Amino acid sequence: MNIGSLWQILLLMLSSCLPYAVESRGGEKNILSSSSTGLANLTYVRTGKRLLEAQHEKKIDLAKGYLTNNDLENALKDFTQRCGNISRIYSIGKSVKGVPLWVIEISDKPGEEEAEPAFKYIGNVHGDEPVGRELLVRLANWICDNYPEDPLAAFIVDKVHLHILPSMNPDGFSLRKRGNANDIDLNRDFPDQFFPVNNEMSGRQPETRAIMNWLRKIQFTASASLHGGALVANYPWDGTEDKRRYYFPCPDDGAFHFLASVYSHSHHNMSLSKEFEGGVTNGAAWYPIYGGMQDWNYIHAGCFELTLEVSDNKWPPANELPTIWEYNKKSMLNLIASVAKTGIHGRIFSAASGRPLPGYIMIKGINYTVKAGRTFADYHRLLAPLENYEVMATMTGYKSKTTTIKLEKEAMGVDFILDPEVPNGENQLESECDCTCTTSKSGLQVMGSLWTTHMEAYFLVVVVLGFVCILLCRRRARFSFLRHRQQGGPKRPAVA
Repeated sequence: MNIGSLWQILLLMLSSCLPYAVESRGGEKNILSSSSTGLANLTYVRTGKRLLEAQHEKKIDLAKGYLTNNDLENALKDFTQRCGNISRIYSIGKSVKGVPLWVIEISDKPGEEEAEPAFKYIGNVHGDEPVGRELLVRLANWICDNYPEDPLAAFIVDKVHLHILPSMNPDGFSLRKRGNANDIDLNRDFPDQFFPVNNEMSGRQPETRAIMNWLRKIQFTASASLHGGALVANYPWDGTEDKRRYYFPCPDDGAFHFLASVYSHSHHNMSLSKEFEGGVTNGAAWYPIYGGMQDWNYIHAGCFELTLEVSDNKWPPANELPTIWEYNKKSMLNLIASVAKTGIHGRIFSAASGRPLPGYIMIKGINYTVKAGRTFADYHRLLAPLENYEVMATMTGYKSKTTTIKLEKEAMGVDFILDPEVPNGENQLESECDCTCTTSKSGLQVMGSLWTTHMEAYFLVVVVLGFVCILLCRRRARFSFLRHRQQGGPKRPAVA
């Protein structure tokens, strides 16, 4: 045997021992051995017939025990049959191959709009990270099985509108690969704040468009997507302006760190991480990505989203799923409940008519605005607890109102009552109170015809009638305001 042959044999032996890279949130982190990662994407193709056959058999074994796309659809339909009193299912669109993107809505009033915060979970963004879809099915079943006896299940159903999309990427799951059927990474397909990424709607994948259209219809307070390949709660910003890796905070860095900590510290062992302090990380400090769903939610949809890495193994054997569920169950439930248990919540009303005003809530020192709902003018502002905040409510055509609060660990309710701006206030009052006050006009006409003989008497009549009309309008507006307050739930402080 010559030296060249020996060299080739040595290279072959070394290559068989090399680890391959695992793609999780961004596909650039964590180099793990093949024995610990399951069905991670290979960065190169190993040669040898026996090895390829073993790899194929491993894929089949790993897929066994997971819900297929048909299984998942049937499971969701069966769920609504069993729990129809607190749930419904609907589709937000279809994948490249036409698979419906099914969503479970869980609420005491499914399908109806309420003055409550809305939360969403999304799983299986990457096709080769299927743990999330399994956990979300288990989450829905746990809530159904334990409502209304369990206090946490009852709180979530009664106080939060929960939406669950188990699989954003059913095609990728079927193909056992990261991207969708067009081989596009869906967590790089959203518009990016720093670099143009598919800025044309027609250039995005159907799964991406479905998410964007979904958030135009429903105003979510917060959300989280479930991934695999690490164990950490990740929060914005995900990218940096210069593409370098460092901690790059968004305006609500404190609130995001708090939400991520809620998940991490409720988890069995996430907060004990030796790689991530407290089990949480700023995305850009871990490694920057662009076109991610997390940043887009916060910037364009007013939705505070986390990216949750819930399993070190991207595709673990199915017999490990019950343990992974037990490790994540409390975290998943507490994160949902946090959108109603923390922060400040309230509604914005018109002082002139008592009607809801879909205005805006701003916090001094935080460059981010939260919009109140269109129907009930309810707002849900997530904030880090144990801090003082100066809160301002605004609405076009009305005077802004500001109040200072001390936010404790529990949520605080504050309603705002805004006065119409001058000089448009009188016109606003007249149009909103449905009181035409036509008596004043007819009195002026009579006064004109009898000006020379009864001017003073008719002028006095007009003034008295106009004053009575204004009192009636304001009384009606007060009644309308009280009626809206009673419909909005328990009494809470109002900034008038």
